Amino acid sequence: MTITKLGLATTILFSLATTAFAENDEQARITAAVDKAIEPIMREYKVPGVAIAVTVNGRNYFANYGVASKETKAPVTENTLFELGSISKTFAGTLASYAQVLGKLSLEDHPGKYVPGLGGSAIDKATLLNLATYTAGGLPLQFPDAVKSDADMVAYFRDWKPAAEPGKRRRYSNPSIGLFGHVAGLAMGSSFATALETVLFPKLNLKHSYVIVPARAMNDYAWGYGKADKPIRVSPGMFDAEAYGVKSSAADMIRFVEANIRPEQFDDTVRRAIEGTHVGYFDTKKMVQGLGWEQYPYPVSLERVLDGNSRAMALEANPVTALIPPKRPAGATLYNKTGSTNGFGGYVAFVPQKKIGVVLLANRSFPNPERIKAAHAILETLAAASE
Repeated sequence: MTITKLGLATTILFSLATTAFAENDEQARITAAVDKAIEPIMREYKVPGVAIAVTVNGRNYFANYGVASKETKAPVTENTLFELGSISKTFAGTLASYAQVLGKLSLEDHPGKYVPGLGGSAIDKATLLNLATYTAGGLPLQFPDAVKSDADMVAYFRDWKPAAEPGKRRRYSNPSIGLFGHVAGLAMGSSFATALETVLFPKLNLKHSYVIVPARAMNDYAWGYGKADKPIRVSPGMFDAEAYGVKSSAADMIRFVEANIRPEQFDDTVRRAIEGTHVGYFDTKKMVQGLGWEQYPYPVSLERVLDGNSRAMALEANPVTALIPPKRPAGATLYNKTGSTNGFGGYVAFVPQKKIGVVLLANRSFPNPERIKAAHAILETLAAASE
């Protein structure tokens, strides 16, 4: 018996040592890939700080570079708060999906049901799904500067004249998904920001994500740096919370990625809400638009992902084909979203079937193609590690 126990103990110790060695080797390869992808970008674009988080088969790794503030020299950590910019739109999609699972709204509803002042207007011909997928008929990228209050917002939408029928063209738009997120908050019986911070974030186990950063977390809030190279943070604006206003950390965002990779870890309501954001609704021929997330069949070439995230896709109206019925992809799929504010830039991408994902957060908004190239290289290393 003693010999048998000794043999078992030796086997266990050897197994643990082998596992530890394998994980250390994996971490070394991932660290090398991240360094190779990120360090040249920081030099070329003078990025003060970057936080990278990756996940592979449920294991998370972090790589932090530079400073959260050039003035204080505080180092970037996985808990540093960055402005997510348009990555925030994925939370608008998730909150609305959650509200739909609860029966509080339907994507086939029209906005006038929740904002009575919009009843009978052109925007009320669009559905909430059209608003979520930027297919309402040609809403612009931004609100005019004069739109500052809810009354201004209602007046703007009532006066708006569509350039196309709902569901025919995709034109990326903060007012579009902003109104969608606003309705989701109303359906939940509160503002969007309140619903996010008091309902959705706790449900997703996100402990360090905010719309309004509280005093206790301000020391973690990085400063962004724009063209003037002066410290800046995002300014309030109409539907800022819904379209570009979330602040989060690499640690929390990789948890969000893990939630999307393994939604079965949550209760049925949350699982269905997350899975609802993986449904594809409109095919642009470059990518498929879902609720916040944009989809590509995987494996996918770097060129195709760059094409799907091009300036033409962000700034122009592009014809779309409705997927009937809407559906989750049958095969492996890359989900991604870029985001920027005047002082910050980010990118998130993951492939649930491969159990891999990457989060890139920076306190300077350097070009989207550079973020995508870096993340694509990192994902290739993760894909090899996941096999």
